[in-house]
Amino acid sequence: MKKSLAERLAILSDAAKYDASCASSSTVKRDSSTSGGLGSTEGSGICHAYAPDGRCISLLKILLTNFCIYDCAYCVNRSSSNVERARFTPEEVMWLTLEFYRRNYIEGLFLSSGIIRSSDYTMEEMVRIVRELRVTHNFRGYIHLKSIPEASPRLIEEAGLYADRLSLNIELPTDNGISRFAPEKKPANIRRSMADLRLKIEAAGEPTLKSKKRQRFVPAGQSTQMIVGADGASDATILATSGRLYSSYGLKRVYYSAFSPIPDSSKNLPLIKPPLMREHRLYQADWLYRFYGFGIDEITANQAGGMLDLNLDPKLAWALANRGEFPVDINKAERERLLRVPGLGTKTVKAIVSARRFRRLRLDDLSRLGVSIKKVQSFISAEGWSPRRLIDRPDLRAMFEPQPQQLSLL
Repeated sequence: MKKSLAERLAILSDAAKYDASCASSSTVKRDSSTSGGLGSTEGSGICHAYAPDGRCISLLKILLTNFCIYDCAYCVNRSSSNVERARFTPEEVMWLTLEFYRRNYIEGLFLSSGIIRSSDYTMEEMVRIVRELRVTHNFRGYIHLKSIPEASPRLIEEAGLYADRLSLNIELPTDNGISRFAPEKKPANIRRSMADLRLKIEAAGEPTLKSKKRQRFVPAGQSTQMIVGADGASDATILATSGRLYSSYGLKRVYYSAFSPIPDSSKNLPLIKPPLMREHRLYQADWLYRFYGFGIDEITANQAGGMLDLNLDPKLAWALANRGEFPVDINKAERERLLRVPGLGTKTVKAIVSARRFRRLRLDDLSRLGVSIKKVQSFISAEGWSPRRLIDRPDLRAMFEPQPQQLSLL
């Protein structure tokens, strides 16, 4: 019996929730109010994702279909999975996107899909959707497309002409894990597609000889996703893979998605999902690597089994394991050293470097900048303040660990 559009929307929007690589950051500004068409990348609406400046961006996040010819063990939509199946036509996806926008429900589209018939056939359907949204309907909102790594380079290149961001998901952090749980997928092909996409993005970023203008090609770059806790890889292994992806392929983001046990799954998969705090710690460690000057080896060097401390954020855990680096004088230390102080973020460090040109800073000055004095006072010296023996206290870690809570039996 044919399902209604509303029933299929419920199935395919729910199926899309497992893809975490959904964001709307770093794209170009487009607004139909000034240049015609429909939609904008700058508006406000229902919150689904965040831009770098903190704006909430609403996205229609759906699959074209949850039918799939692949049988990846960790995927709820694998071919052997006993889930309710559904499929949109390209025209239905376009209609939903445009009508949802007109009703101010969304500001953009995140489109992914299971693989049907072949990788090229699926990619052709997705490219057709984004091409007609842009060209026929002049849709100027944000579009994030989940690319099919095995699709032909020609199709991925065409997708880049219309999408703001493309994601090519690596899925698991090791080639061995991919071979074990997703044997139809070839890690070398995924990396080759990432490399090709990076070259095209860089080529488009160069001004042409005639017009001196840069081409519009995937302005928000490419991203990927790794599933955490499915294959037994340690946090050190996951972060090492992320580091290689960032440096080799110029990714904008690596997303981490905690494995969620699925019905009728392989006996080789864990029965319980990893703690969500692990996913959170990986994002924090990722941030330290990208914006705070930490090396991957530094972040995980003192962690048992290469696993991040779930009780402490990675910067604080590093500081406690490297107490000889502290205290840091906030009135003299270079920016790179200030960034390693627990409790000091990039904006705060910028403000400190700017303010100390005019006078020596005290703890009260940090408080006015919104800094948690309790968190930083053990690791810094300032005008009128020295941590003395605080940094050497044997119970310093206990001062930062979350307090135990009484559980209820009811």
